[in-house]
Amino acid sequence: MAATRSTATAALALSRTLARRPAASSSSRRISLELSAPRGTNPFQSAAFSSTTTGDPPPPTMDSPIKVVSHIGGERWGWGRGSDRRGEPLSLWPGMYHSPVTNALWEARSSIFERMIDAGAAGKQQQQPPQTELLTKTPAGSRTSIVYKFATDDILREQYRDPWNEVRIGKLLEDLDALAGTIAVKHCSDEDSTTRPLLLVTASVDKMELKKPICVDTDLKIAGAVTYVGRSSIDIQIEVTQVDQDSDMQSDPIALTANFTFVARDSMTGKSAPVNRLSPETEKEKQLFAEREARDKLRKRKREEQKGVFENGINKLHVEAERLNSLLAEGRVFSDLPALADRDSILLKDTRLENSLICQPQQRNLHGRIFGGFLMHRAFELAFSTAYAFVGQRPCFLEVDHVDFLKPVDVGDFLRFKSCVLYTQLDNAEQPLVNVEVVAHVTRPELRKSEVSNTFHFTFTVCSDALKNGLKIRHVVPSTEEEARRILERMDAEGLFD
Repeated sequence: MAATRSTATAALALSRTLARRPAASSSSRRISLELSAPRGTNPFQSAAFSSTTTGDPPPPTMDSPIKVVSHIGGERWGWGRGSDRRGEPLSLWPGMYHSPVTNALWEARSSIFERMIDAGAAGKQQQQPPQTELLTKTPAGSRTSIVYKFATDDILREQYRDPWNEVRIGKLLEDLDALAGTIAVKHCSDEDSTTRPLLLVTASVDKMELKKPICVDTDLKIAGAVTYVGRSSIDIQIEVTQVDQDSDMQSDPIALTANFTFVARDSMTGKSAPVNRLSPETEKEKQLFAEREARDKLRKRKREEQKGVFENGINKLHVEAERLNSLLAEGRVFSDLPALADRDSILLKDTRLENSLICQPQQRNLHGRIFGGFLMHRAFELAFSTAYAFVGQRPCFLEVDHVDFLKPVDVGDFLRFKSCVLYTQLDNAEQPLVNVEVVAHVTRPELRKSEVSNTFHFTFTVCSDALKNGLKIRHVVPSTEEEARRILERMDAEGLFD
């Protein structure tokens, strides 16, 4: 009898655990969402047990499986308020892998995309004209925020907790990309149902800096707005804030900043399309606009300089050859005289890790392609593992240096992530830096073809306690000219040779 009671109690506990599900949030014109996962009714009903107040529960029967209810449809999966797409082809649904935050953000912008994905209006889409009259909008018009109720919501907190009781950075990257996409959609919307909406894709991520650890036991807020627009590009800055409850001093609540660049495409032709103008109002908005404008001009100037490289080709090639030889000198020692190689150095090829996956329908976004935040999540997890294996201690994430989204990734693609420690910066003994590169390849075995879809660059360090205990970070050296060129390109981008 005791064994039967124990089995029944365990099964009921499992049923209650499975029943906890996050609920989607609501949105308003100036979107401010509070993410919470309230405990609702149990969608998983077990036919083997009945709830009674007295006596022992009846013994379980072998032919009574636990019933699983999906609860798909309506607002839960990111459709517009009051809409129901259960009658539409599954290929037109967004994926169901994503976090409750991402689902809430997609719900907030789903009404704009409904006319793009509405199968019944497929014939009308070709007749809808593009937006011809550009509007002037303010950063406040696109400002959007999300609040994570970590302090009071146990379920939401467990979804974001890492083994060290901090927020999972990879999962947060997904949410930041979803938030940036929602902000871009709000800015580009002309609120005219007769014109076809733009297709907005993530082009790059610049300088996502972590200023302090993000605790998973304290409420968290992410908020952002458009800071600059070009002809067809939109720059968005997002801030992650968390108030330190244990600190007596008035500390800076900003824990992380991120800068995203989106580009607009015509949803029918795929060509670049102009976006609404931006008119900054406050002094901070004007300062951010000027900074991003200067950055955009610098980027264009560098492109022009690269076009004219042949004019000063001889001199540039000479300087480039000297830098390559300097980097390769120690690598040649490893190859030709391995017994005499520096024991404080390691070849770049010996720091590599790799993983592969088939992209699943559950990982797609509102456009039916693989969600960019999911790619950043997987790249970060591999980069963290690479730094962990290289250092020998748990690394501390500092920043996403740069991310390029070169080609879209589709459902069914065979995706390979390859990582390595590209170089280390050991000048500051108190905070040595480990720079990790992750390259995503879309591989098509049937065509014997592989293309680079994304490149990611992350920077990690190690905790001060490990350094005090004598931990030493090794110097990374290239063994091939191709590896040396990659190192130089990244160092130049970081301004390490200026």
